[in-house]
Amino acid sequence: MKQNPTHAALTRLAETYIRLVLSVGSHDADYVDAYYGPESLKGEELSLEAIRKRAAGAIAELRMLSPTRMEGMLRLRHLYLLRQLQALVARVDLLGGKKMTFDEESQALYDATAPSFPEEHFTKILDELDGALPGKGSVPERFEAYRSAFVVPPAKLDGVFKAAIDESRARTAGRITLPEGESFTVEYVTGKPWSGYNWYKGNCHSLIQVNTDLPVTVDRAVDLASHEGYPGHHVYNSLLETHLVRGKKWMEFTVYPLFSPQSLIAEGTANFGIDMAFPGEERVAFERDVLFPLAGLPGRDAPEYYRVHGLFLKLAYAGNEAARRYLDGACSREEAVDYLVRFALMSADRAMQRTKFFDKYRSYVINYNLGQDMVRRYIESAGGVVRKPDLRWKIFEELISSPRLPSGLL
Repeated sequence: MKQNPTHAALTRLAETYIRLVLSVGSHDADYVDAYYGPESLKGEELSLEAIRKRAAGAIAELRMLSPTRMEGMLRLRHLYLLRQLQALVARVDLLGGKKMTFDEESQALYDATAPSFPEEHFTKILDELDGALPGKGSVPERFEAYRSAFVVPPAKLDGVFKAAIDESRARTAGRITLPEGESFTVEYVTGKPWSGYNWYKGNCHSLIQVNTDLPVTVDRAVDLASHEGYPGHHVYNSLLETHLVRGKKWMEFTVYPLFSPQSLIAEGTANFGIDMAFPGEERVAFERDVLFPLAGLPGRDAPEYYRVHGLFLKLAYAGNEAARRYLDGACSREEAVDYLVRFALMSADRAMQRTKFFDKYRSYVINYNLGQDMVRRYIESAGGVVRKPDLRWKIFEELISSPRLPSGLL
């Protein structure tokens, strides 16, 4: 049967997209986060100028294919390829020396711009924490002292993390049909600028690495298990492979360029996935009854810990502000560290580690908090509220099984 001309054009342009992403990867070691497609598409080394020229040609061809004549998933595919290629051109420009502000860069790469907040916004939240924390002294000092009592001993970390993974998987599998044979391996590493990472290998398998450079508090077990595993990155990538690569032969999803709009969807759904798997008091109950005892911590402290933790989470955008100021040249590294200590309540060591993340990944930081908020608003505005879990999971599964862009969540 002869292929529809639009389908044929998109298939050809998808191959061009893969080749271009892999070519950018030869200039930028961090660009290609995953690739499990045909070996035949590897190995073409192009100059940045040649990549940009070929990408511009592909963008022009895509624009000639009117999306108004497409429906459903085909239209999503077209828009996805177009915006991903535009982000690729922006990354090439940055690699070539073009200067962008933090907000210009995030819009060009991730199809979104994070809101900006004055210091007063965070000060009000810190005042709430001031009344919730025990002891005397500054809020950052007292918060760090409070959190240190909930660090998982290194010898117990693997057991706590595996229990969190098992529960995250069971809760996800009860709502989403996971691909047969899906699996992942866990490694504990050091010397990284991130706390956890999912390296997707294809064939529904991931390598998840957990950084143990700094102390790991008990809440991070569920965060990492859900964000990196179920229903986060591992499930997201597995479903894209199952439904789009295997099901529709859309090979562009065999490659994942890190600095692209796809990352906001990936990180946003992974962060929101924590709440999907462990909504509200269900998380507190699980940690009180299972993880706290495994970590050797008194379970009776779990409710109070999460009351304080909930206030702390309201400071999430402070990290964006520090990155924006630092990367725009409005403050030094030392000043960024001080800002993170004062307003994001990080220890000095963790704040320094975070500035190294800024150096390496730059405006990528918006994908976590802004991405989570955008995904939450999208799902809840469609009726997927906590009291309607069936609908909530249905919308979430559709989101992580299809070509989506941040601008499509608005």
